Amino acid sequence: MSGPKKKPKENNMTPKNRSQKNMNRIAVIDGCRTPFLRSGTGFSKLMGWKLGSYAIQGLLARLGISYDLIDQVIMGCVAPDIATTNIARESALGAGLPDTVPAHTCTVACISANQAITNAAALIGSGHADIIVAGGVETFSDADIRVSKKYRKFLLDLGMYKRPKTIMGKLALLKGMTPLDFLKPEKPAISEYSTGLIMGENADRLSKRLGITRKRQDIYAEMSHKRAIQAQNNGQFDRDIIPVVLPGTDQVLYEDNGPRIDATAIKLSGLKPPFDRKNGTVTAGNSSFLTDGASAVLLMGETKAKELGLTPMAYIKSFAYSAQDPVEELLLGPVFSIAKVLKKQSMSLDDIGVLEIHEAFAAQMLANIDCIESDEFGQKKLGLSKKLGSVDIKKLNLYGGSLSIGHPFGATGARLLTTCARRMKAENQQYGIVSGCAAGAVGSAILLENS
Repeated sequence: MSGPKKKPKENNMTPKNRSQKNMNRIAVIDGCRTPFLRSGTGFSKLMGWKLGSYAIQGLLARLGISYDLIDQVIMGCVAPDIATTNIARESALGAGLPDTVPAHTCTVACISANQAITNAAALIGSGHADIIVAGGVETFSDADIRVSKKYRKFLLDLGMYKRPKTIMGKLALLKGMTPLDFLKPEKPAISEYSTGLIMGENADRLSKRLGITRKRQDIYAEMSHKRAIQAQNNGQFDRDIIPVVLPGTDQVLYEDNGPRIDATAIKLSGLKPPFDRKNGTVTAGNSSFLTDGASAVLLMGETKAKELGLTPMAYIKSFAYSAQDPVEELLLGPVFSIAKVLKKQSMSLDDIGVLEIHEAFAAQMLANIDCIESDEFGQKKLGLSKKLGSVDIKKLNLYGGSLSIGHPFGATGARLLTTCARRMKAENQQYGIVSGCAAGAVGSAILLENS
């Protein structure tokens, strides 16, 4: 016969203690960024790590946080210089953080900073860190351009693999090569590896499939620029932007140069579509542009914030990632991920007072809005009984977005998070969502709660 069952020992994972642990919410203390500049302009001579160091240094200097308190730095980046592949580490060292502070770089295309932020939130929430700087950086002013494959093989064999000692041995490596192999580099292209489609081509396909007209796209792009210009004029970005003094000069850069007062729908309508030249509706005017810039946010547990006497802007309540069909749903990450995070929290879109969504293309924004407001899409794709909700345009990207402000791939998510938190305070809204789409058909949604 077996004896009486022993009462299980109480441990730290009892429901009561789990509830207490979850009370230590992830606090967003503050955020900042460099100006976002069109690639090839003001930051053209700076490497990406330098931009990242400006954002980190500016954030910590503003808050007066001791560098010794930082447990980790996590930065997003899509195309770092091969000399600085862990650009987060180089940025942290460049900002003056102690060399004992670990740093790592993550990449999920256009939502890389979103991933950096939620990685940080997970580390803090699980007790593996107290304070983390998260954000991202990108520069395309000096992007790595590859020489031809045959030329690459020649250089690698010459210097690393075969390493012939004689002139004849070196000349033998040239077998099968032509002058064009030396003179013609591979043309840079931001395309999907799995499908071979450039994202702009996919945006054109999406707009045709959903019936999104060129006029709607140009009107949306005009709205984005108008809102960004108004936000600049009203000083909405003054708290966000850390002025940058270009090294070796007395030139100070303190403002985004993307927003254009002349970006009207009428003027944009005259631009020719570069992807589908005959029937396309996606143009340079209703697409985000290549941008250089960096951003950073400071995250910590609520308990640590109180200990340091810091007042959070907001708290990260939850987050979700989605993945879809890379051909048909590449740019629909926001609708899928927003639906996912709302379901996790048993909330509806009506509960959300502030929406900040990455504007890759006007077509992509309008497609996501249309899908959010579609009963058919909600039922067939999201498993709902009806549409996900209705999008109030007054809640969405009130200060402009990537179409006007710019889109440094690795940095945009931290800009969105900072803007969302500031808007929630200013507009007295309880909840906000930051969302974006990324190459590979991945979506991200971060749910913020007002502090």
